[in-house]
Amino acid sequence: MVAPKLNVSRRIRATPYTSRVESLGVSGYSVVNHTILPKGFEKSVEEDYWHLKNHVQLWDVGCQRQVELKRKDAARLVQLMTPRDLRQAVVGQCLYAPLIDHQAGMINDPIILKLDEDHFWLSIADSDVLLWARGLAIGMSLEVSICEPDVWPLAVQGPKSDALMAKVFGDMVRDIHFFRFAWLPFNGHGLLIARSGYSKQGGFEIYLDKPEMGAELWDALWDAGMEFNVSPGSPNLIERVEGGLLSYGNEMTNENNPLECGMKQYCQLDGSIDFIGYEALKAISSKGPDRKIRGVIFDGSPCPPCQFPWPVLGMGKENDRQIGTITTAIWSPAFKQNIALGMIERHSWNDGTQVKVESGDGLIRTGVVTKLPMSKKRIVSVD
Repeated sequence: MVAPKLNVSRRIRATPYTSRVESLGVSGYSVVNHTILPKGFEKSVEEDYWHLKNHVQLWDVGCQRQVELKRKDAARLVQLMTPRDLRQAVVGQCLYAPLIDHQAGMINDPIILKLDEDHFWLSIADSDVLLWARGLAIGMSLEVSICEPDVWPLAVQGPKSDALMAKVFGDMVRDIHFFRFAWLPFNGHGLLIARSGYSKQGGFEIYLDKPEMGAELWDALWDAGMEFNVSPGSPNLIERVEGGLLSYGNEMTNENNPLECGMKQYCQLDGSIDFIGYEALKAISSKGPDRKIRGVIFDGSPCPPCQFPWPVLGMGKENDRQIGTITTAIWSPAFKQNIALGMIERHSWNDGTQVKVESGDGLIRTGVVTKLPMSKKRIVSVD
């Protein structure tokens, strides 16, 4: 049987790095922001996990599209879109921020890059922020230009990323602080390089604004990385669940608010800033969210890659009542247990609460709630 193939068109875009990841044996793609995202290579997820934690990888994350806001009202518009206080943000800073609608529902959770006082990039997850921003600008008659620039991020992730990046960009790259960026030269062209990325292992994201240089940039990093055991890679599911990194569309959707998603520290609710959804989010804050994202560790053999969500059931006085849902789950070779992320109701979200997980294979497994990032927990079996 011939394996199904994803047909790439103008609706589903390739990236400047696609030829390179395909030459290295990419085994599958997802689609994010109408752009292909490599999801695996010849290694297993577990082999990729250990490699990421010990070496360095190149990730084609060109799907991480930018929404660019420029001109006089750019700063006002970006503040209207998020409850995070941006007043003290400085040029060269990256800021993780929830974007919400008028009901406090999550629209996206981008990294906001401040390029100038009136110039921002929103490096977005998988939802249509461009049209949301344009709608607000038109409705409020703001003087701002909004577009998706031709920018294609490439991530360098893992503990050897500093050494690799210094070989290509010089030792100045080591001076970039966490969630800061700088412009560094590459073959006669300046590239924005941020110390950031979708892993807890450290690394950088390179924002390539000349797509014709994509293969050239990949090859320079690949050749320099030979001595560091470089490998192609992609966001690793085991590593992100252990680290408590959330995925928009999986852990959270527009049905969730930032307080449910563990983003209270990014919400300024004292009335000092003006943002869409303030009244709704203030009301949720006053009574407290009904549920929160938490880790769940559960026993048994490695859980199957079945369709989510899975029910989380209570124990004790909440016995067998559904008190939450698992949104992502996988076996952790470090914990030697199944690990998961899920939305758990208020009375059951405390660290150490015993629960049951109804996994996708129909088995009922004993588990325990844990805070994020998670650490291994002892599971008490219940007959």
